[in-house]
Amino acid sequence: MTMNAKTDCLTDRFGRTVNYLRMSVTDRCDFRCVYCMEEEMTFVPRAQLLTLEELAFIGRAFSEMGVRKIRITGGEPLVRRDIDKLLHDLGRLPGLAELVLTTNASQLESMAPVLRDVGVSRINISLDSLDPDRFKRITRVGDLNKVMRGIESARQTGFRRIKLNTVILKNRNHDEVVDLVRFAIDKGLDITFIEEMPLGFNNDHDRAEVYYSSDRIRVDLEQVFTLIPTTETTGGPARYFKLPDADTRIGFISPHSHNFCEDCNRVRLTCEGRLLLCLGQEHSMDLRHVVRAWPGDMEKLKQAIRDAMQIKPKGHEFDLKAKPLIFRHMNSTGG
Repeated sequence: MTMNAKTDCLTDRFGRTVNYLRMSVTDRCDFRCVYCMEEEMTFVPRAQLLTLEELAFIGRAFSEMGVRKIRITGGEPLVRRDIDKLLHDLGRLPGLAELVLTTNASQLESMAPVLRDVGVSRINISLDSLDPDRFKRITRVGDLNKVMRGIESARQTGFRRIKLNTVILKNRNHDEVVDLVRFAIDKGLDITFIEEMPLGFNNDHDRAEVYYSSDRIRVDLEQVFTLIPTTETTGGPARYFKLPDADTRIGFISPHSHNFCEDCNRVRLTCEGRLLLCLGQEHSMDLRHVVRAWPGDMEKLKQAIRDAMQIKPKGHEFDLKAKPLIFRHMNSTGG
């Protein structure tokens, strides 16, 4: 761990600066997406979840240590009771440049104005299909019409950017990539296509069989659109392309085909308080223990975070043909 003389910043043993925290507030969700969790899930007992006060305290520690961006995730973060109180506290951290949120949009129709008022500047919305029946099969329980109303509410609320996240699965929704981009253009949204993350057991499909690479998606899109490479970034792992006649940006997150570990600038806090140092590894630090054993001790918490930087691995090694090395599902990891 090295410390900058002017600012308290987090640097891991490979010289990478960590300035982005993905904070999960719940593992619960009102959808059951096939790539995220099993249809019948056992969720974390509520007593094991970090309280809103603990989440705010940890968020403050990270912001004072140089983290400039916090993304709130789940599960579905908007099903967490009183989530607006946490967002209000985080949105007012003086060192934070950006508070953003990932959602399935099921609660956005009523929640979008609240989110904007408490300081959320950008929203990512999961949308894997424009066909109601197909959407229902992928999410198992989701109502596409409700999601569309949520998207429209977010558009009318005036967030700085709204981005769609689409997990592409061969023979499930890979034939919709052009239609999804056209939808994004029509609505003035960005869109990112994501290769499925091999986390947790999945008896719904063979991950190797449904794998559809970012390169194949790009080839499909280039039959219709002109994609212009750009160096733009939102602080995450996506590679972005512009379109010549639209404001929409098209991104690709490619954990298999284009490993993004070399420039990793992020860590993840699970809803139970595990600080995960890598999406595809189990290296972690138990911050729940720290905040409950030494309540209110900011320096003790900061030292635990500094120590965690020493075990952040160089990267992940996903293998679609092997059994999952990571047994936690995506909803437990923090999407």
